Amino acid sequence: MGLKQFRPLTPSLRFTQTDSFSDITKSEPESSLTVPLRKSGGRNAYGRVTARHRGGGHKRRYRLIDFRRQRHGMAATVEAIEYDPNRTSRIALLRYSDGEKSYIIAPQELKVGDTVTSGPEAPAKPGNALPLERIPAATAIYNIELTPGRGGQLVRAAGSSAWLLGVDQGYAVVRLPSGEVRRIAAACYATVGQVSNPDHFNVSLGKAGRSRWRGRRPHVRGVAMNPVDHPNGGGQGKSKGGGGRQQLKSPWGKLAKGKKTRRRNKPSDRFILERRTRKRKK
Repeated sequence: MGLKQFRPLTPSLRFTQTDSFSDITKSEPESSLTVPLRKSGGRNAYGRVTARHRGGGHKRRYRLIDFRRQRHGMAATVEAIEYDPNRTSRIALLRYSDGEKSYIIAPQELKVGDTVTSGPEAPAKPGNALPLERIPAATAIYNIELTPGRGGQLVRAAGSSAWLLGVDQGYAVVRLPSGEVRRIAAACYATVGQVSNPDHFNVSLGKAGRSRWRGRRPHVRGVAMNPVDHPNGGGQGKSKGGGGRQQLKSPWGKLAKGKKTRRRNKPSDRFILERRTRKRKK
């Protein structure tokens, strides 16, 4: 892992900082573990745009990731660390003792030739999946289940990890990367370690074209539009909020900043012990 910088031979290279991909050991994916990925361009089944600023981008194939880790007690050897265009983390290609292969989200310390396993009797080392009740307290974990047997849903982004604070009365207390502290059923599985590729957040694309390669189209600010096109448009010269003091909104009049999106009285509220920490304004 690491970042690659360039000499400023062109304006776009001056601030470009890309991934060096030094940890990648295999360039082509395992064909049996990939399926076609069709682009939607942000359109729904009726052809209407429901997610703006999407379209184009390089063709991809989806890598089938084993989030459940249900082959308990069967050791697997890491054959390769690969790049996945569909996620920020690296993925590891495993070969089990019976010859079957699968992909998992690779932890930071995992290397080719290492052995990983899953199950209640697995040791608590990076890459192994165990029930939360069998993981020692103060351990970094990722790929955490919310329902036993459903597969990991939490903490899967590059460089992220949660902390297991303890287990009590059938529930594990976990501090998530957002700062939220919540209870999760102790029978749920999690993988030990920190997600790979922590340098992902230091990548600087350097030019607009690199965003287009990723399927991201230009995002035009509302205050740069006319009043007929956006609630924040218009005003005499530059003005926030369309010349007035109204709050920033979406093109359809919904509040764009500060509105809480979590449903009131959500059933899972009883599992949240401490809300996520609010980011300080710089």
